[in-house]
Amino acid sequence: MSSLRNLILVLAIGLSASCNFVTLPPAPEPSQELIWKNTVSTYTPEHPPEVQVWLIADKLHSGMVFEYDWLIDSGFNPPKNFPDCEYVTFSWGDRMAYVNNRWLTVPEVIKAIFLPSRSVMECIPIQWNVTETSPNQHIWMKSIPREQGPYVAAFLNHCTVLNEEGYPTDVGKASWGGGVLLESPHSYYFPRICNVWTGQMLEACGANIDPVMSIHRDLLVIEAERNGYAEIWDGSGNKFVETRR
Repeated sequence: MSSLRNLILVLAIGLSASCNFVTLPPAPEPSQELIWKNTVSTYTPEHPPEVQVWLIADKLHSGMVFEYDWLIDSGFNPPKNFPDCEYVTFSWGDRMAYVNNRWLTVPEVIKAIFLPSRSVMECIPIQWNVTETSPNQHIWMKSIPREQGPYVAAFLNHCTVLNEEGYPTDVGKASWGGGVLLESPHSYYFPRICNVWTGQMLEACGANIDPVMSIHRDLLVIEAERNGYAEIWDGSGNKFVETRR
């Protein structure tokens, strides 16, 4: 086990009694109307009882991918002029790192670790199969009950700041794919980092995630697999491209 993983485990144990410091504030409960709209009585062949969701991750960073129509039906408030698409990928983190689209410098890393900083949620439309769109990411997938949609949408809405028009506030372009960066009201700092956000997103999908075990990407994956998420792609992008030729 690497020294980094040992450090993460020690910190996880030390933080086990202070989960509120680790996690983002909980999202408000979705409205009863949205909950009813996604109950079994509303299922149709076009809206089956389960939907697929994806966890994507590289060695450090993680995020989630959802069906766009499902999110809209569930109450998600998209940014203004967001394109119609098949899926949307989301992640969350330090605003400076996203806006500048680069790794943080040493002083910036120290600031991000020890001082609360501003954050953004990245929102990217995609039109193709998830593994084709992100072949260099490790990808896990699970089918979850459609009725979790309002809880997923509520958490995503909870991670944005609305502008005067009632849309999420757009603060810049996403790192790829023609997406946008949305201003978030929640402070970013260690240990409240992207993987913890993803852990809470998994919980909105119905998983049971120990927040202090989601600080490191590898530990988050263990938690996801314990909740039934199966790896469907290993991130070997070049190999994937070759198989498509």
